Amino acid sequence: MDIMLFHSTYGLRPAVRAAADRLRAAGHEVWTPDLFEGRTFETVEEGMEFNESIGKDELLKRAVLAAAPYSGRGLVYAGFSLGASVAQTLALGDEKARGLLLLHGTSDIAASASVRELPVQLHVAEPDPFETDDWLSAWYLQMGRAGADVEVHRYRGAGHLYTDPGLADYDAEAAEATWRVALGFLGSL
Repeated sequence: MDIMLFHSTYGLRPAVRAAADRLRAAGHEVWTPDLFEGRTFETVEEGMEFNESIGKDELLKRAVLAAAPYSGRGLVYAGFSLGASVAQTLALGDEKARGLLLLHGTSDIAASASVRELPVQLHVAEPDPFETDDWLSAWYLQMGRAGADVEVHRYRGAGHLYTDPGLADYDAEAAEATWRVALGFLGSL
């Protein structure tokens, strides 16, 4: 499977590269574009400030340019938090998308969004300050109306970016469970 994996608002950190290596070890080809052009951040606030200075349109432009050379191959889009939001936007706009793997994040869905049974898997903490229960319920219904086939996996007690061992949110048990289920999902596509 060809996977385009987008980083979080912290930037292209070692945890993203390690995730890509884990996916490669499972037989997938993986690209990890650096949407922040080498910048990484120690806090979510610093990353969000930088992201806002770039602007959503520029961030999406960078993501589209990174994915364009490979999109004809039928990509699986994946991402962490902010990167999940980017991945979702690209997958819903790519008629050849093979799947969508969301780790720690979702995004708004355009009312006009329409896909053909796009397999989607979301992994998120419970509770998550950025992905509230009300938001996730509405998101799930909107994704279904858009034509996506959605699975949601919640991890009680985990922090927002619980798969990143370099952050305080890290939860080893939840991270391993996430990767076990995610690799099964990718293997089924």
